[in-house]
Amino acid sequence: MVYILLGTGFEETEVVAPLDLLRRAGIETATVGVSGSTVYSSRNIGIVADMTLAEVDLTNLDMVVLPGGLGGVAAVRASEQAMQLLKFAWENGKYVAAICAGPSVLATLGITDGKQVTCYPGFEEKMGSATVRTDIPAIRDGMLITGASCGCAIPFGLELVKALRGEDAARQVAQEIVIR
Repeated sequence: MVYILLGTGFEETEVVAPLDLLRRAGIETATVGVSGSTVYSSRNIGIVADMTLAEVDLTNLDMVVLPGGLGGVAAVRASEQAMQLLKFAWENGKYVAAICAGPSVLATLGITDGKQVTCYPGFEEKMGSATVRTDIPAIRDGMLITGASCGCAIPFGLELVKALRGEDAARQVAQEIVIR
């Protein structure tokens, strides 16, 4: 199961594009409201989450995804339960993924230390001891996957599919959506 964290103020495209691609690939994916079941994005679009943090089942966890959006990132940072979920996933060998401002939260937890990552340009100084490449849309370094920005949500989503189902599945999804 993939859990996508929705903190109030999240970036819409960084949630919906990866969610769509993961589900197209047949990967069970749920959105998780950090502070309740209806969560509002950075542009005040309400999304009804599939579940709340209290409903997350750690026994079937494959990946946790953290979208950006400054408000969403702040909401996740302020949630001890959300931070513990990210830490639990990492410490138990599960995929942890973040895009845009999201990787800075992972840096706070030490997850990005010594890893190759990308993030929103201007956030490089918030990435701890990671090697940062903002010229790449998405990077996978072991069990860590990072994306650069809202405009990179599709390559990021395809990287998530590739990690969980392989290159052929990611290529098939890319062909279905006619990405060029």
